Amino acid sequence: MWVRSEYAGELAVLLTWLSALIPWNVSYASNPSGAAVLFVRFPLAQVRYVFGLSIARGVVVSDPLSALAFQRGSPIAAAYRVWALGAAVFAVALVVSVVYYRREAWAESWPVDPVRLLGGLLAGTGLVFAGATYLLLSRGFSSLPIPLGVVFLLLFGGLLLTVDRTA
Repeated sequence: MWVRSEYAGELAVLLTWLSALIPWNVSYASNPSGAAVLFVRFPLAQVRYVFGLSIARGVVVSDPLSALAFQRGSPIAAAYRVWALGAAVFAVALVVSVVYYRREAWAESWPVDPVRLLGGLLAGTGLVFAGATYLLLSRGFSSLPIPLGVVFLLLFGGLLLTVDRTA
């Protein structure tokens, strides 16, 4: 593998934290009346910008549970429920990465390799977010969601799962 074994832990922590900053889904929706909405969904937050409104009312930042509550009763609520599940998996990855960063020696003594654990959690998050993207597409969401972060989560997870840790 292209990453040296002794740097695998640092890479795992870095990729996990980087994943928090990459939106897993970006969508732009408009309707014939001229209203348009941009959704940028990060693992733990959604930024919704409604075009044509003042900045104070046009930008809404919400966590997955608040976003789910806003969509309750709509056809895409199932996608938001799956997103909330993915956010929970990602939150576990973040906690593991912080513990690994702060107490590396202790984390290295766990029965499971923390690098592989983070790889599995990132890949699992990517799969769950892929499911949420599918539900957005299949439930009549009025735009094409671009699963940008899903690709990165799966790539990062796969990379961490295949790192050679035998050094």
